[in-house]
Amino acid sequence: MVDLRDLDDKIRDPLRPEIASSWRRSQLSGLDPGDPVGRLTFEEVNDRCRLVVAADPVLDDMERTLDRTGFAVILADRQSRILDMRCGDRPVRTALERTGGMRGRLFSEENTGTNSIATAYELRRGIAVHGTEHYLEAFKKFSCYGHPILHPVTHRLEGVLDITCLAVDDSPLLAPFLIRAARDIQARLLEGSRHAEQRMLARYQEAATQHRDRPVLVLGDGVVLANPAAVDLLQASDHAVLRALTGDLRDDRGRLRDIELACGRTARVRFERIPGTGGGALFELDALDDPPRRSPPVPRGRAANVRRPGRAGELNRIRTHRLPVLITGEPGTGRTTTARELAGDAPVRPVAAARLDEEGDSAWLARLAESLRAPDGLTVLDDVHLLPADTAARANRLLEGRPGWFAMTGAPADGLGAEQRALAARCVERIDLPPLRRRIDELPQLVAAALSEAGAAGNVRFTAAALEALASHSWPGNLRELDAVVRTVLEHRSGGDITVRDLPGPYRISARTRRLGDLERAERDAILTALRACGGNKVHTAERLGISRTTLYNRIRALGIVA
Repeated sequence: MVDLRDLDDKIRDPLRPEIASSWRRSQLSGLDPGDPVGRLTFEEVNDRCRLVVAADPVLDDMERTLDRTGFAVILADRQSRILDMRCGDRPVRTALERTGGMRGRLFSEENTGTNSIATAYELRRGIAVHGTEHYLEAFKKFSCYGHPILHPVTHRLEGVLDITCLAVDDSPLLAPFLIRAARDIQARLLEGSRHAEQRMLARYQEAATQHRDRPVLVLGDGVVLANPAAVDLLQASDHAVLRALTGDLRDDRGRLRDIELACGRTARVRFERIPGTGGGALFELDALDDPPRRSPPVPRGRAANVRRPGRAGELNRIRTHRLPVLITGEPGTGRTTTARELAGDAPVRPVAAARLDEEGDSAWLARLAESLRAPDGLTVLDDVHLLPADTAARANRLLEGRPGWFAMTGAPADGLGAEQRALAARCVERIDLPPLRRRIDELPQLVAAALSEAGAAGNVRFTAAALEALASHSWPGNLRELDAVVRTVLEHRSGGDITVRDLPGPYRISARTRRLGDLERAERDAILTALRACGGNKVHTAERLGISRTTLYNRIRALGIVA
């Protein structure tokens, strides 16, 4: 690997500071100058994205200007992935393709080193990379100019425009030519944004005219359109829930969903994406019940069953008939809390599988048998999925004849072994607790319940933006994780509005992450996991991920993580 301390011996002139910094980032990423370009990552290209639509006429014009020359124009997106490539002649196309220059290739500094696409992406400004300034040996025969394309309204990086040629054909006139083209694309992005707003307005007016008395709402990037009925019915926190509904839509067809609103009412929502708006969506609502006379009380406790339709009646029926019940769910979904709620005023006698190693099989089974013989109360066999097969079989024999009233808690059924499933089959009733990621529409109520448990109800309020950030999280720890986040926030804020900046670092995610593709979501989750493991320290996080700190900052911005 090239030692940066010996750079002056490797090339004729010292490296420019921005090029030297890029070489260091490339080294920190584990890239060697002699690495083959075959390791480049390939990803699918979206030909309908707004950058391609805006850039296409500009690229057509550049292609005509550069026809029969040794120059190529390359368009990359905000992830440094090549979206389009126009070449003036066949030899330059062949040379670029041999070094990985083709649609769908990811040109980041981690896998291509210093070049005008990857380095312009890192620096967020235009840069020229001449011949030997390239980090990879395979690219040193080229010279290239790259300029970032920024959205004129949001100022977010949309992509990079590049002109590449063989080093012998380098010309200083290419830079101003490229800058003008990049500005033309930015102007077309602005025009496209206006068209998107016009489409949202037209769809809103159409729906609002057809349903004058029905709440109608349109949500887009920085756009909120609502008729008076929607303004009266919805609170700001409801917007976060509604945006979350559209996160998994992959087409423009309408969907129906019943949700709980912040005011305590249930509403049926019809929602659909608005084509050509970059994520704008239309919502039409029908309230399914009468307005509550007063704000509904938020129950104390971990909120496992907050607003679960029919749950109270279901628990009362099981309790009345003393039916054995299996309570399943991922860790943190409220299995133990549900068992306690099921018992009501009766005593609860937990027999936890986690204590098996501590007590030994015989003592643990004896305690289970003693608990089952007690005349009243509920025996709760916690975490049946942790029981060894032979212990599960012996516990199953203890339950023959169904002595006493018992419940079991455990992982979802697909996480149980054969003997554990046989034991669970003793339960004639089953309660499946959904993970929090499938209850995002209930997030405002769940946060309110967590605040109530912490004794802060009425003192603080999570803003709509904060709820929207929380709704973007995957919640592997479910309700237990949510409870921990709320308590962490309350350690620093005891009153007033909780904003995105008040949330722990890994949870400060913008709403746009709901529209990320599968690969981007996987990347975001990996960064969040590393941030949590490193306590939010970005230097350690970059080292853990094996990338440069600059790259980490750029990915955090691109993926909408507010850190």
